[in-house]
Amino acid sequence: MSETKKFIMTYEGVKKLEQELEYLKTVKRKEITEKIKVALGYGDLSENSEYDEAKNEQAFTEGRIAQLENMLKNTQVVDETELPNDIVAIGKTVKVKDYEFDEEVEYTIVGSAEADPMSFKISNESPVGAALLGKKIGDEVEVIVPGGTNKFKILEIY
Repeated sequence: MSETKKFIMTYEGVKKLEQELEYLKTVKRKEITEKIKVALGYGDLSENSEYDEAKNEQAFTEGRIAQLENMLKNTQVVDETELPNDIVAIGKTVKVKDYEFDEEVEYTIVGSAEADPMSFKISNESPVGAALLGKKIGDEVEVIVPGGTNKFKILEIY
């Protein structure tokens, strides 16, 4: 029997998923139902692109609802107040010196379900996130990334 994957998340990440789920179940479902009703009013379903589009949107939305419910059911929430302040862990923000680009960057380490690289929220399962976990201020890490090897020095953890 396969083991269900646990989604490690921060409290903030869980709240965002709950809000998205609530929106999909209340607002989005009603919008799609209205689109289907309007499309049915156009008659012949075999040539009704509005109906096909609405049904596809409904299938996508229902799939996303199922995915969110599964994630929330299998979430392990990280209590950020219980984390040590001197070690990189999920829920912590870490300021690093990126030697490749000669700049300081701040990353927040999060679970894979709430990763958003454009907002500098990196997954604990990503190469950089995994390499930083468990390290302390002053530690240097080398990370193998698709473009080669990057070297980081941990400057701050908060």
